[in-house]
Amino acid sequence: MDLRQVAMRVAVLLSLPLAAQEPYERPQLKLTPAEQETVDFNRKLAKPRTVTPRPALTPAERARADAFKRARNSVVFIRSITRGWYESTQGDQIAIPPASGTGFVWDNLGHVVTNHHVITFENLNLDTPRSEAEDLQVTLADGRVFKAVVIGRNLAQDIAVLHVFAPLDALKPLPIGSAKDLIVGQDVLAIGNPFGLDHTLTSGIVSGLGRPIVTSFQTHISDAIQTDAAINPGNSGGPLLDRAGRLVGMNTAITSTTGGSSGVGFAIPVETLNRVVPLLIAKGQTYRPVLGFATLPSQVSPEWGITRGIAVRSVDPGGIAEKAGLRGITLKPGVEKPTKVEDCVLGDVIIGINGVRMDLDIALMDFLEMIPPDQTLEFEVLREGKPMKILMKPGKAPGTSQKT
Repeated sequence: MDLRQVAMRVAVLLSLPLAAQEPYERPQLKLTPAEQETVDFNRKLAKPRTVTPRPALTPAERARADAFKRARNSVVFIRSITRGWYESTQGDQIAIPPASGTGFVWDNLGHVVTNHHVITFENLNLDTPRSEAEDLQVTLADGRVFKAVVIGRNLAQDIAVLHVFAPLDALKPLPIGSAKDLIVGQDVLAIGNPFGLDHTLTSGIVSGLGRPIVTSFQTHISDAIQTDAAINPGNSGGPLLDRAGRLVGMNTAITSTTGGSSGVGFAIPVETLNRVVPLLIAKGQTYRPVLGFATLPSQVSPEWGITRGIAVRSVDPGGIAEKAGLRGITLKPGVEKPTKVEDCVLGDVIIGINGVRMDLDIALMDFLEMIPPDQTLEFEVLREGKPMKILMKPGKAPGTSQKT
């Protein structure tokens, strides 16, 4: 059925009398005269019922309602749209319908924070599987809609910063709390726009701390907050608050077999936001220091007999890593073109940096993006099975490749 036929059927349906659109046929009532008299008498007595006065709110209810009232104006509804190539013989370019998510006001300068996956799409062009939204709209709590642009992004932590072109007096930043003070069992509140229903409040408790999760960009966050507050699609990017209404995290992911809430939600702790967001506002992205070495992908580690850590694949001649003594994979004597693992000699395997355990290559990159500039790094490595430490002081350059 083409669009013209659909339109004609809709027009016919709309022109039918109301009775013809009723979903069922009403049965004829079979009542005795006495029964009919009772029905008719009671019809005359129909009137609205008297409202029972509401009892006073409990202290917990009042605290929750007050926290929502204070935070509501700091939470925004984000709609995003982009364009993709429709796979057809004509190669038509089509607009992908708007997606929605949540964000919250970070400061009084027009910056809104959300998850980066909120403003990205699965691209119809398989050569570029994901693309960032071209048009962003932010709806404030009072219903006003304003244009927004992405000014900073960090895929490792799934964080994006938007600049919203709204009057600054309309943007109320949330007070900042601390995730380090959270305890399992503590009450938390989540505000978001699940399924496009704006400014929805759910509540729950902290179910766990320091949880490892995988983002939609296949990066790893090792210290997420687990909560049983209902988190659904559209809540991503929204604030997780303590009972005082302070920001303690950003709702980011759910664990579900159905795509809906199953009582297992995760939030990025506010300490991560407070470290990353100012960098994104100032520079547009975080930077990975140049150390002059590359690593083996973690998925091939078992082929090399590696059960722990990240293998150094190569080091740049004259680079920081080589000067510090880090060793990469080398060829066995007499081998010119390796065809199997046995043709190579394993170099150093990184198992920790500054006391933080390292098991995945992406975890290494995430960690290096978060370190302060010019901080000396203490690498703990295994060389021929024996632990040793190597000190490096990194240079600075954009992290634009897998090389570190």
